[in-house]
Amino acid sequence: MNNKSIGVFDSGLGGLTAVKQIMNELPNESIIYFGDTGRVPYGTRSRDTILKYTRGDIRFLKTFDVKIIVIACGTASSAALPMIKDEFDVPIVGVIDAAVYAAVRATKNKRIGVIGTQGTIRSGEYEKQITAYDPEMKVFNRACPMFVPLVENGYFDTPVTKLIVEEYLEEIRDEGVDTLILGCTHYPLLAKAIGEYMGDGVKLINSGAEVAKYLKKKLHDETAHSENTDETQYRYYVSDDVAGFEELGSIFLEREINGQVSKIDIERY
Repeated sequence: MNNKSIGVFDSGLGGLTAVKQIMNELPNESIIYFGDTGRVPYGTRSRDTILKYTRGDIRFLKTFDVKIIVIACGTASSAALPMIKDEFDVPIVGVIDAAVYAAVRATKNKRIGVIGTQGTIRSGEYEKQITAYDPEMKVFNRACPMFVPLVENGYFDTPVTKLIVEEYLEEIRDEGVDTLILGCTHYPLLAKAIGEYMGDGVKLINSGAEVAKYLKKKLHDETAHSENTDETQYRYYVSDDVAGFEELGSIFLEREINGQVSKIDIERY
């Protein structure tokens, strides 16, 4: 058993979709979440900047002596994790491996769509891992840079959201994919609009949900799960507005988080 906390970070609020799933899968675990709301989004940044931000986020979470860190950010998982995973003395997992594992098992026609930030799509990491499972897989990528600001501002299922979904996903839908990876943890908040546009025949892969399942198996296999039952086991940190995070974050998590959020200066780390 290991009652240390799980550290989770994302560029903003989107990673809370992964936290929600971790809470469901591992209800006895303590979680420390950092949302880099002052520098969101990561997806439009250069690789060097993403690496800098990712290292700083990890260093901050390591101040809590966490037992594992989850990068609940598709951009950091794809563009930074492969380069920095051996730099730290704590296990670090991203959202890509678990999502790819689920997608290659879900597809029937070997045509998989991947949507993510510009940084995630530019890295090519999803396509690399999918075709490593089966070279006959066809992968259709699309960067969707407007999705993160839509989610961060609460536009989950509005007429504007539906127009942007159609603009971004028309080509992928026309390619006949039967599986679509939501390659950013913000995107599950748009799942209703995305699912309606793609149709019932397309399986949506929620990367946050898949990494939560992976984390549960990993901790139990390594006998590193917690027996903690303390109700005050969740703490949240942000690099910008606390009130806005509390308001929207409660919607993301479907539970109140008032009074559990602190602002930090991430540039110190």
